Amino acid sequence: MSAESLRIAMLTTFYPPYNFGGDGIGIQRLSRALARRGHEVTVMHDVDAYNMLHSGTEPEPVEEADGIEVVGVRSGVGPASSLLNQQFGRPVLTGSRIKRELAKGAFDVIHYNNVSLLGGPGLLSCGDALKVYEAHEHWLVCPSHVLWRHNREVCTGRECVRCVLSYRRPPQAWRYTGLLERSLDEIDLFIAKSEFSREKHKEFGFSRDMTVLPYFLPDLDDAERSGTKAESPHDRPYFLFVGRLERIKGLDDVIPVFEDYEGADLVIAGDGTYAEHLKKLAGGNPRVRFVGRVPMDELARYYASAIALITPSICFETFGIILIESFRQRTPVIARRLGPFPEIVEACDGGVLFESPRELVDAMERMRTDTDYRETCAANAQRGFRKLWSESAVVPRYVDLLNEAGQNRSNWASPASRKQHKERIA
Repeated sequence: MSAESLRIAMLTTFYPPYNFGGDGIGIQRLSRALARRGHEVTVMHDVDAYNMLHSGTEPEPVEEADGIEVVGVRSGVGPASSLLNQQFGRPVLTGSRIKRELAKGAFDVIHYNNVSLLGGPGLLSCGDALKVYEAHEHWLVCPSHVLWRHNREVCTGRECVRCVLSYRRPPQAWRYTGLLERSLDEIDLFIAKSEFSREKHKEFGFSRDMTVLPYFLPDLDDAERSGTKAESPHDRPYFLFVGRLERIKGLDDVIPVFEDYEGADLVIAGDGTYAEHLKKLAGGNPRVRFVGRVPMDELARYYASAIALITPSICFETFGIILIESFRQRTPVIARRLGPFPEIVEACDGGVLFESPRELVDAMERMRTDTDYRETCAANAQRGFRKLWSESAVVPRYVDLLNEAGQNRSNWASPASRKQHKERIA
């Protein structure tokens, strides 16, 4: 397969601004990076699913760059469509629309992302192209997607029916019919976001080979390369937390530390269903500040001015994009020794790991008081970002993977797609 110029369909449940969390932003970054390199990308996302989970008015669509088309899929019956997809594992009411879009586009590559509410495993048979599945979550092996058993602990063994009921979700009967396993035969390339996630998929019975391709961020601009820093957004030295305010993010272990730790503050950027509990836990401590959701351009200032980012998640993440957001701003990380965090931190020596509150305090104090140590971690972090997690490092590897997968598939696209592809590169 030649990848000089490709037509790529991105299928996903969520896509900004119809989005919650990091996977949709990661899909948008990849789509924009591919468009900058001359590829054509069509993104199909499920508006019904977003509206089912979002309260308030629907956001205004964002104008995308040249080379990107965004198709918001609507059923006409609202959340009922998403519930049908979730229960039957197929795009029940929107399948015909999706198939028409895929046929019309004559795509060279169909890239499936988080498709649980867009159409589930039944979506994988739609279209004729080289097919990629990217595991942003553990949905392939976990009905709740996050390997967080009974909504209270990391999963060490399957108790799936009781577990999804603890989340107040209906069990998915299709998971016991072989539909998912049969549908996976459609996929030519499976992507995991970390070695840890690949191993967790294997541990929970996923039998297909997976290739690790991490998330990435845009390359450093001139000001960032020169080390120019903006004014700090906080009036005291601080450690930073960034993320959704949910129990699984682990702040229950961090906030109490600042009852006695007076050397710096804790700034918490984010919001979520657990916010009120965490604010009560803080109990009005002036050294714990909640700043709510912060726009990405402003968030860079919070990263750049922090002593270190604290990432205390107690669940099995697939990656940890906030770590590389911090590395990009030359800020080291103090991360819980769990999931993919050790893999990321140790890849560049850009921080330190902890398991207990005592280890967390020791790491914070060393980062705060040992300027040489912090400077070494900071330099390692940004150097690691450029080498491992920048757009220039990751996107060419993605295109190479498409080439490699295409070489293993003799009939990798429809006749119409091959004809259009030859015309584009002639």
